[in-house]
Amino acid sequence: MQVGLVTGGSLGLGRAVVLGLAGQGWTIVTDARRSELLETLDDADLSGRIITVVGDVADADHRAALRSAVEALGRLDLLLNNASRLGPSPLPLVRDHPLSDLEAIFDVDVIAPVALFQAHRDLLTASHGAVVNVSSDAAVEAYPNWGGYGAAKAALDQMSAVLVEEEPDIDVYAFDPGDMRTELHQSAFPEDDISDLPEPETILPALLTLIGGRPPSGRYRAVDLNDRGVSS
Repeated sequence: MQVGLVTGGSLGLGRAVVLGLAGQGWTIVTDARRSELLETLDDADLSGRIITVVGDVADADHRAALRSAVEALGRLDLLLNNASRLGPSPLPLVRDHPLSDLEAIFDVDVIAPVALFQAHRDLLTASHGAVVNVSSDAAVEAYPNWGGYGAAKAALDQMSAVLVEEEPDIDVYAFDPGDMRTELHQSAFPEDDISDLPEPETILPALLTLIGGRPPSGRYRAVDLNDRGVSS
């Protein structure tokens, strides 16, 4: 039995990953802040392979509850840090960015992934597991109004790169899915029609290639995985 912990599993890419891995026989622990959305995962016909925990990854007590759920399964093969906070909508310029919102972005997008890694490092090491941190092109490109989110994802990328050097017994990846038709992306552009963007499910094959293929640790873009695949 392979076990994964996927944060932010009720919508978008997180939901696609949860359903995709559970459909391949994985047992997945996942979370979200909105219980009504998690309940739709509970209703999925996947023989109880999805375990849901309501809460916010920025909350230490919730992270402890996730650890308890994973411990009950006895192992962990994958930690996928997908939960993200965008910040105010519409996105503000850096000069106008409320500092309280900036702190909240970093709590979810940087501090929580590090805390979850620390909490599960022993289990990941024992299974030679993988950590996948969901990144963004905003981590490497400077877009107006994306300073808060982009800076947080850049910090997460750097943290991932350092973990590659520090944790030889764990595969560590930063994964850039590209633009998707998600609630988060719509919040970034509240007045725009984003119906031309790809659904998160179309990104799933690239991410499953990364998880299943286990190439050398590093940063990968979905478009490259789809175009060329990966090699060990």
